[in-house]
Amino acid sequence: MNQVELLSDRVAAVQLDGRRNRELQRRERIFDENVRTIGVDKDALDHQVKELREKDQRQANEFKIYADELLCSDRVACVLEQRQKKDERLLNEAIVQFRQQFQQPASRREFDLNDPELLKKQEGVRILPGLPGEDLAQKDRLRKQQEQLRAWTLQQQDELERAKQQLHQEMHQYDQSRLALDNQALELQKMEDQSKKATAIATKDFNLALAAEITNRHLQEHHEEEENNQTDILNQLNGDLLMENPEQNISVLGLSRLRKDYYKGMSPKELQQYTQYQLQQAEDRKRAVMEQREKELQEHHERMTSARAALLLERQHARINKELRRAMDNTNAKLAQTHDAQKKHLQDVYTNIPDERYFSQFNTSSR
Repeated sequence: MNQVELLSDRVAAVQLDGRRNRELQRRERIFDENVRTIGVDKDALDHQVKELREKDQRQANEFKIYADELLCSDRVACVLEQRQKKDERLLNEAIVQFRQQFQQPASRREFDLNDPELLKKQEGVRILPGLPGEDLAQKDRLRKQQEQLRAWTLQQQDELERAKQQLHQEMHQYDQSRLALDNQALELQKMEDQSKKATAIATKDFNLALAAEITNRHLQEHHEEEENNQTDILNQLNGDLLMENPEQNISVLGLSRLRKDYYKGMSPKELQQYTQYQLQQAEDRKRAVMEQREKELQEHHERMTSARAALLLERQHARINKELRRAMDNTNAKLAQTHDAQKKHLQDVYTNIPDERYFSQFNTSSR
């Protein structure tokens, strides 16, 4: 018969070869003293070291990027600080230049009183020989100062008068605007009062009409309720309930059904039938009690018989187990004697000590 190679056999053979190759590679890794160390997987450790180095490299790159960003931020801050200082310096220079051009001491109003070169500017005045530092133009200067002070006082009085007139005019305008607003508020208040008054009158009329309508409706409802009550009373007095009509007990579902809401009690015929039914039930109950008592006596007799048979069977099993135990003890004693003889024989026969050939058969596989 020709042998047929199945696909499952081929797959199993390929898997077996793969396992053998992996076992050979693992055996080379484990038994090679240059590669392995006892209890350590070098490939796994190399992989861990590589991961740690990559992690350190990533952290170094991140720190470098962060440091570059800090340096860039510092440069930007320095540039902004220098620009701010430059702007402040230019502003101060512009202020100084403006003061030099437009706020010179000579342009002040009281400069003529403190001008150190006033005497040099006066023409035709000669200093007579006399005391050094004598002021010959003191009277003229005092007169001019008084005139200037008088002019300033008149100017201040004019400005104060104009300010008072402007304040008076503003107060007058404010009073007029306030009067106008008050008049407008009074008109609005009057219009609001008229509107509230009209609304109150309309609400009052509506409430009166609504109250009259509600009163009429209540009277009509009371009249209808009185009529309905009288009709209901007449219907109850003439109804089947108070008249105790025996036909009203019959339900629409059949003659064997009764209506609970119209039921007035049993008739004499029904009472006789009910009494006979109760007597029949009592006899049936007495008969069932007698049958149950007989059944219990029979079951008790059967239980006693079964217990007696079980006790006899248990004693027989005990005797059998005792005989089996005795036979087993004899057999175990014979086996113990045989074992002791065999052990003594082995001690006399196997006296050789294990040598290197015995231990060389171990540690031949990586598992």
